[in-house]
Amino acid sequence: MSSATIEQSVDIPEAKAGSAIWMQHLRLLVLAAIAILTLFWRDALAMVDAWWNVSTYNHCLLIAPIIIWLVQQRREELAKITPTIWAPGLLWTGAASVGWLLGEAAGVSFARQLGLLMMLQGAVITLLGPKVTRGLIFPLFYSFFLVPFGEEFVPFLQTITAKMSMLFLGWANIPAFIDGVFISTPTGYFEVAEACSGVKFLIAMVAYGTLVANLCFQSWQRRMAFMIAAVAVPILANGIRAFGTIYIAHHTTTDFATGFDHIFYGWFFFAFVLVLVMAIGWPFFDRKLEEPMIDGDAIERRPSGSLKLTAMAAMIAMAVMVAIPVLWTSALSAQSSPVPDAIVLPTVAGWERVEYRPSFDWQPRFDGANHQLLGRYRNPSTGAEVDLAIAVYDRQEDGREIVGYGQGAFDPRSQWSWSRNLPAPAFGKAIQITAPGPVVRDVQTFHRVGSILTGSGSAVKLETVKTKLLGGNQQAVAVLISAEKVDEAGPAAAMDDFRKALGPIDKLADEMAGLR
Repeated sequence: MSSATIEQSVDIPEAKAGSAIWMQHLRLLVLAAIAILTLFWRDALAMVDAWWNVSTYNHCLLIAPIIIWLVQQRREELAKITPTIWAPGLLWTGAASVGWLLGEAAGVSFARQLGLLMMLQGAVITLLGPKVTRGLIFPLFYSFFLVPFGEEFVPFLQTITAKMSMLFLGWANIPAFIDGVFISTPTGYFEVAEACSGVKFLIAMVAYGTLVANLCFQSWQRRMAFMIAAVAVPILANGIRAFGTIYIAHHTTTDFATGFDHIFYGWFFFAFVLVLVMAIGWPFFDRKLEEPMIDGDAIERRPSGSLKLTAMAAMIAMAVMVAIPVLWTSALSAQSSPVPDAIVLPTVAGWERVEYRPSFDWQPRFDGANHQLLGRYRNPSTGAEVDLAIAVYDRQEDGREIVGYGQGAFDPRSQWSWSRNLPAPAFGKAIQITAPGPVVRDVQTFHRVGSILTGSGSAVKLETVKTKLLGGNQQAVAVLISAEKVDEAGPAAAMDDFRKALGPIDKLADEMAGLR
């Protein structure tokens, strides 16, 4: 028998053994993934719902197929690696479990969904081992783009787009005035709305740029340069697009410019930006098409950690880690936190209640609140009018958070739009919002949660986490003081006078929640 025949006869059993080992580990991984997705099905369903129904995240529908393709790319090389059960992978699962728990306590869907994804990653790391994880490091990293994120960048991007538009309008000698995200020209009044911030194209371009950086570059310097371009070009292009809309309106009509912008923005803008970024990076691609993404033999030769577990021990450990936060939050949710059956707006010394007749209807948004009040007060001596809104929650939970996207001073689904941040009063937050007319309104917001009074959304979340995990009063109250701008001086002075007459806001909030 020739040596080649001997080698072949040895390779076949080894290949079969390797395939059998892979199948064992993959069965465990599938079982673990099904268990995790079943336990956290609400978060998984919320992610899919966002992918399908929120245009900002429609690109996420492509991420899962791309990840499957990335794994398929590496399949032949991965087959050369022997999977193992690896104990340190449980650390990733544990961190994910804690992250989900904090997200559940704070009512932050992003943290819960990120925790779910990381649990699935932890299952891969634990059940396939460090060598396979090294071979799958990019697909695992790329899976983070499955988690919807980016809405928090909208105000910043709106502001940047508005300022770039003003710069370009100045270069074009078109007279313009900016007020927050609103731009006035001799032709009309323009708003850089949330839909015009460019956030959905920016997020999609970051995901696309990351993929290209991995597939087409080897040099980390070139990868970083390409990613900078993938971020900068969409932001710059969106500023040019907003300027172009105003420029066209200045030389034609606002209706024509708006119609042109909708067609261009919806059908051609992203394709144009994508082609532009690729054209910039193309000359610098340094990875050959036929070059494998990983070297399975080299990875297999590297020493692996000695901290290993039996399959049964690993599955039990993961089950305990992912179950504890669910059991903990379920136990805490049984705590009682009653609020009064009915509440009324307070009497304010020196101010009288009058009929609420806004120039443009204004109603703060607090989904799931137990009580919501809104009324207008008038100072008889000055004639100033100020509105007071109060929202009371017996507890915060999914869909009933006192702070979050869309909650608070205005409903983004209405015709009110954020315009700018204003100097904040003590323990509060102040913004200016604008409605068609334009009608301008200042709003000061105060949140009472646990033992703190604050205008910071982050502080609210941290205090909510503390009260939910360690026990304490679960009631939450929002107090909003607001007034329309009727002259150049603005309503700030009247709002300050009203706030002083109202007395300590933390005391008022506690009375509304039945805690005093």
